[in-house]
Amino acid sequence: MSELTILFLRTSPLLCVLVLLSLPFRVISQDANTEKTILLKLRQQLGNPSSIQSWNTSSSPCNWTGVTCGGDGSVSELHLGDKNITETIPATVCDLKNLTFLDMNFNYIPGGFPKVLYSCTKLQHLDLSQNFFVGPIPDDIDKLSGLRYINLGGNNFTGNIPPQIGNLTELQTLHLFQNQFNGTFPKEISKLSNLEVLGLAFNEFVPSSIPVEFGQLKKLWFLWMRQSNLIGEIPESLTNLSSLEHLDLAINALEGKIPDGLFSLKNLTNLYLFQNNLSGEIPQRVETLNLVEIDLAMNQLNGSIPKDFGKLKKLQFLSLLDNHLSGEVPPSIGLLPALTTFKVFSNNLSGALPPKMGLSSKLVEFDVAANQFSGQLPENLCAGGVLLGAVAFENNLSGRVPQSLGNCNSLHTIQLYSNSFSGEIPAGVWTASNMTYLMLSDNSFSGGLPSKLAWNLSRLELGNNRFSGPIPPGISSWVNLVDFKASNNLLSGEIPVEITSLPHLSNLLLDGNLFSGQLPSQIISWKSLTSLNLSRNALSGQIPKEIGSLPDLLYLDLSQNHFSGEIPLEFDQLKLVSLNLSSNHLSGKIPDQFDNHAYDNSFLNNSNLCAVNPILNFPNCYAKLRDSKKMPSKTLALILALTVTIFLVTTIVTLFMVRDYQRKKAKRDLAAWKLTSFQRLDFTEANVLASLTENNLIGSGGSGKVYRVAINRAGDYVAVKRIWNNEKMDHNLEKEFLAEVQILGTIRHANIVKLLCCISSESSKLLVYEFMENQSLDRWLHGRKRSSSMGTSSVHNSVLDWPTRFQIAIGAARGLSYMHHDCSTPIIHRDVKSSNILLDSELKARIADFGLARILAKQGEVHTMSVVAGSFGYMAPEYAYTTRVNEKIDVYSFGVVLLELATGREPNSGDEHTSLAEWAWQQFGQGKPVVDCLDQEIKEPCFLQEMTTVFNLGLICTHSSPSTRPSMKEVLEILRRVSADSNGEKKTGAELDVVPLLGTVTYLSATTQHETAR
Repeated sequence: MSELTILFLRTSPLLCVLVLLSLPFRVISQDANTEKTILLKLRQQLGNPSSIQSWNTSSSPCNWTGVTCGGDGSVSELHLGDKNITETIPATVCDLKNLTFLDMNFNYIPGGFPKVLYSCTKLQHLDLSQNFFVGPIPDDIDKLSGLRYINLGGNNFTGNIPPQIGNLTELQTLHLFQNQFNGTFPKEISKLSNLEVLGLAFNEFVPSSIPVEFGQLKKLWFLWMRQSNLIGEIPESLTNLSSLEHLDLAINALEGKIPDGLFSLKNLTNLYLFQNNLSGEIPQRVETLNLVEIDLAMNQLNGSIPKDFGKLKKLQFLSLLDNHLSGEVPPSIGLLPALTTFKVFSNNLSGALPPKMGLSSKLVEFDVAANQFSGQLPENLCAGGVLLGAVAFENNLSGRVPQSLGNCNSLHTIQLYSNSFSGEIPAGVWTASNMTYLMLSDNSFSGGLPSKLAWNLSRLELGNNRFSGPIPPGISSWVNLVDFKASNNLLSGEIPVEITSLPHLSNLLLDGNLFSGQLPSQIISWKSLTSLNLSRNALSGQIPKEIGSLPDLLYLDLSQNHFSGEIPLEFDQLKLVSLNLSSNHLSGKIPDQFDNHAYDNSFLNNSNLCAVNPILNFPNCYAKLRDSKKMPSKTLALILALTVTIFLVTTIVTLFMVRDYQRKKAKRDLAAWKLTSFQRLDFTEANVLASLTENNLIGSGGSGKVYRVAINRAGDYVAVKRIWNNEKMDHNLEKEFLAEVQILGTIRHANIVKLLCCISSESSKLLVYEFMENQSLDRWLHGRKRSSSMGTSSVHNSVLDWPTRFQIAIGAARGLSYMHHDCSTPIIHRDVKSSNILLDSELKARIADFGLARILAKQGEVHTMSVVAGSFGYMAPEYAYTTRVNEKIDVYSFGVVLLELATGREPNSGDEHTSLAEWAWQQFGQGKPVVDCLDQEIKEPCFLQEMTTVFNLGLICTHSSPSTRPSMKEVLEILRRVSADSNGEKKTGAELDVVPLLGTVTYLSATTQHETAR
C-alpha cells in the first residue's frame, strides 16, 4: 500500500466529517437566497410600499425591517403592521415554509379572507386586524389547524361566524371584534379548551343569548362581548370561569339579575355590565377583592350599594349611574385608598355624602348629581390635588361651597345647580386655572361678580340666585366666555361697554335683573352671538340698529323694558327663530320681515306700533297716516254726501252684476283661499292661482305637482308646489300643518330654498318657493334628462365640470348641516336626492322640499308614502325594519348624491339591478381601483384626489350601520378641508376636529392613490 493511500485512509474520516459539516451550511445558504427572492417578490406584489424599501439584495433578510428569523436562520416571523399596504395578500407569503408568525394589522388590505394562507402549514399567529376585509369568514377556516392566535378585528366581515372555528383546538386568542357580522356566533367556540382570550365586541349579531357552554372555557381570562346584541340573562355558568379577570358585556340588552357568583371570582379585576336592562339588587356579598374597575351604569338596578364595596382596597373606578339605587352611600367607600372615580349620577340615593370622600385617595372624578342627597359637600374632595370635576347638581345639598375647592387648580368643572347652597363663592373657584364650566344656577348664592375669571372658562351659569351689584368692567378679561347666563338675580347698573369685547360669546342671558340705561352700540362685535335675552329689566333708549348686523343671532328677547322709538330697519337682515319685543314703548312700522303670523306674539303691548299686513292685530300704518291728515268738517260732509249718492247708484248696478256673477260662480268648484306670508310679497294669491295650468307645470311627484308661475311682467318667477288632500283636513291637523309650515318659513340659509308663503284651502295647500332657474341637479348629471333642461340659458351647455360639482357638494352639505345642527328644532329632510337639490343662476346648491315629508306624514296621505319613506336608490336600509329614524337617513341619502357627483351614475343604475350605493360597495369590496369608478366625462388628473375623496366619503355615508355614518357637520368639515387642502389654505380648529374621520376617508383612498402613482 502506497504512502499516499495510507495517508488518505488516515485522513479520510476527518475529510468525511468536514464534508458532512459543510453540507448544512450549503443548504442554509441556498435557503437564505431563496427566501430573499421570495421576500422581494412579496414586496413587489404588496405594491412596493415605501415602509419596506429597505428590503434589498445587499443584506440578509434577517436584518430587514419587519422580518425575524428563527434559530436555524430561516424566516419565521413577518411583522408588517402599519406599513401602508394596499394590496391583497399574495400566495407568495406561504412560500416561506417556516413562517409561524404573520402580523399585517393597521393596513388598507381589501378583499375577502385570504384563503391563500391555508398553505402556511406552520402558521401559529395571524393578525389581520384593522384592515378592509369584507365578506364572510370561510367555513373551512379550520384548515389553519395550527393557529394559537388569530385577530380579525376592525374589518368589515359579515354573515355568521362559522362553527368550524371550534375545530382550531390549539387556539388561545380569538379576536373578531368590530366587524359587520350580522349572523350568529357559534356555541362551538366552547370546544376551544385552550382559549384564554375571546373578543366578539362591537358587532351587529342577530339578537342572541350568551351560550351556557361558554362556562366550559376554564382557561378564559378575558371575555369581551360589548355591544354584540346580546339578550337574555347572564348565564350562571360564567361564574365557573375561575381564571376570569376581565368581563365586558356592556351595551347590550341583557336582563335579569347579576349572578351572585360573579362577585366571588377571585381573579376578577374589571367588570363592565353598563347599558343593559339588568334589574334586581347588586349582590351584597363581595369576595372579588382584586376588583379595580366596576361599571354597572345605565341599568334598572335597585336596592342599596353593597357595604362590601368598602372592602375593595384596589378599587379605582366605581360607576353606578342611571339606575334606581336607593339608601345611603356606605361611608367606608369614602375611605377606599385607590378610588379615583366615583359616579352615582341619576339614582334615588339619599342621606349625607361620605364626609371623608377624597381624603384617603386622589379623587379625579366625583359625580353624584340627580339624587336626593342632603347636607354639605365633603370638605376634602380635592385633597389629592387632581380633581377634575365636582358634579352634584339636582340634589338637596346646602351650606357653603367648601373653601378647599377654591384651592383646587386641577378643576375643570363645578356643576352645583339646582340645590340649596348659599353664601359667597370662594374666590379661588372663579379663577381656578383650568376651569372650563362653572354652573351654579338655581341656588341662593350671593355676592358680586369677580373682575377676573379663569382664562379658559367658557360656560358661566349663575341664573336664579342672589348675585348683586354691577357687571365689573373687568369682564373684558373673560375672553374665552361662550355662555354667560345670569337670569333672575339682583344685578344692577348699566350693561358695560366692556362686555362687547368678548369675541366668542354665543349665549347672553341677563333677563330678570335690575339693569338700566341704554344698550351699547358696540354690540356689533358679537359676531358669534346666537341668543340674547335682556328682558324684564329697566333698559331704555332706542334699540341699537347694530343688533340687525349680528349674523348668527337666532333668539332675541328685549321684552318688558322701557325701549322707545322705532324698530330698526336693519332687523330685516336677521334670521331669527324667536323674537320678543313686547311690553316696551316702541312706535312706528313693524319691519316687513316680521309682519306675518309667525310673529303674532312678538310685539304685544306696544300701543304705538303699526303694521302694513292686516294679519297682525295692529293699526294699519296707512290708516294712521290718513288720520293725521284730516280735512275740515264741511268739506268732509260734502264728500260724504256725494259718496253716499254714488254708493247708492253703484249698489243697484252691482246687485245685478253680483247676481250674474254668483250664478257663474256656482258652476265652478272654487275653494276659499288663505295666504300666510313669511316675508314681504309683491304678488297676491290671485296671481298664483290664475297660473296653475298644465302649461306652467314643470314637475310632478309623490308629494304633488310643481308649477312655474310668473308674478310680474318683468319676468320674475316663483315655484309653486301644490299638495292635494282627498278630503277636508281635520281642524287640529290644519293647525298643526300651518304651525309646521310657519317654522319652515322662518328658515333663512344661503343653501336652502326660501319658502315665501303658504296659500291654503280646504282641499289644497300651495307652498310658494323661490324659483331656481337652473332646476335640479339630477337634470344636469344624468344624460337622459339633459335634453329637457339644457334649452334654458344656463352657465354650462352640457356636462357639469368637477369644480362645479364639488362646490355643489359643499353647498348642499352646508344646507343639510344647518337643518340638522343649527335649527332650534332639528329638521330631518327624509327625502334627500339630486332632484331635491336645486341650482340657482350661478349653479349654487339649494336644498328643496325640506321638512315636507314630515308634514305629509302627519296628514296620512296614502299617495305621499313614497315621499315619507324616501326614494328608491336613496333610502337608508334601516327604513326596512324601523319607522324610528334620525338624521342619519339624510346622511345616507346625501352619500348617494356624492356617489352620483363622483361617478355620473344614476342612483338606481348599479350593475345587475343593484342601487348605486350597493354597486359602489361591491367595487370597493372587490378591491377595484376607485379611479375606474369615476365619471369618465370629467375625470382629469388634477381632480382625481378630490373625486376619490368624495367617492370614498359617499361610501362612509352609505354604510349599512347608522352609527358608523358621520354627521352632516362632519361631512361638511371633511369637504371643506379637502377644498382647503386643494387650495393650500390653513385649516381651522373645526376642520382639525374631523381629522380622524378624514383619516378614514384617506384609508379608503389608499388603493386609488397607489394605482394612480403606478
